[in-house]
Amino acid sequence: MSKKVYCIAQFLPKAGQEQALFQVLQSLEANTLREDGCLQYRVTRQISSPFAEGKSFPLVFNEIWADLASFEAHCQRREIQTFFSRYCLAEDGLAEDWNVCIYSDEPVGYDAPEFKHQA
Repeated sequence: MSKKVYCIAQFLPKAGQEQALFQVLQSLEANTLREDGCLQYRVTRQISSPFAEGKSFPLVFNEIWADLASFEAHCQRREIQTFFSRYCLAEDGLAEDWNVCIYSDEPVGYDAPEFKHQA
């Protein structure tokens, strides 16, 4: 088990804005991947397959963070806050809707071992 945080950030573009929103989301990757706690940060777009017919927003970030503090620090970066203000919250933004959720691979009450360093 780990302290890792897994984030799925889904975006529903406004009509006709999918490619534009995808490009804006891609532009966030380079700086985010430089963050110390970022283990994975990749924007993806939904594709068709008869073996995966589930419902989802068409643009999705798949993120893995070293821990909750790293994820929360990322969310407070000016570039990320500006993205949400400009492209999600603004009336003329590119996103109709969005859904950001985080997950853990640790079960509730997991008895994680504590390692003590020897001096």
